[in-house]
Amino acid sequence: MTEMAMSTVQERRATIFDLMGIEGKAELIGGKVVLYVPTGMRPNEVAGNIYISLHTTARKRRAKAFTDNMGYIVPELSSGRESFSPDASYYDGPLPKDAMDFIRGTPNLAIEVRSKGDYGRTADRKMAEKRADYFEAGTLVVWDVDPKNGWIDCYRADAPERRLRFKKGDIADAEPAVPGWRIPVNDVFA
Repeated sequence: MTEMAMSTVQERRATIFDLMGIEGKAELIGGKVVLYVPTGMRPNEVAGNIYISLHTTARKRRAKAFTDNMGYIVPELSSGRESFSPDASYYDGPLPKDAMDFIRGTPNLAIEVRSKGDYGRTADRKMAEKRADYFEAGTLVVWDVDPKNGWIDCYRADAPERRLRFKKGDIADAEPAVPGWRIPVNDVFA
């Protein structure tokens, strides 16, 4: 999730088409393309462990699970955000006509895995702001996954400020975003 702001060379407002032309992970926020620094081994592995479990569930339900860098396009939010690219996600809405396009909509479950630079007060504030954006856009559940400490903070749209922490030994869920799906926290951090 560590980000590096990049303004377009011109003074014009960036668009979804500009975002589609970017190589690597980026989001459209406030008319600017924001690039994200690649993540380290452990955060990527943790996101992959979650994706594998979600993928199995999604296939049974004719839904979709996505890995890092899936683009979700949303109408401009009050923060100026127009897209998301979670580290992993679950989605059961309409798919684009062209499978090469971004999804127009928001994931049911968005998973953000903290990278090396995603710790401290500033990172916590940015994570809370992004979580608020997810909820404003219609996401039902957001996971803030902490590979350093081995826990998952789960937030739900119906109580966005209330944190439910899943630790090693617990079984995590993402109700109501992915009904019935469960994953042992030990498997997330295996």
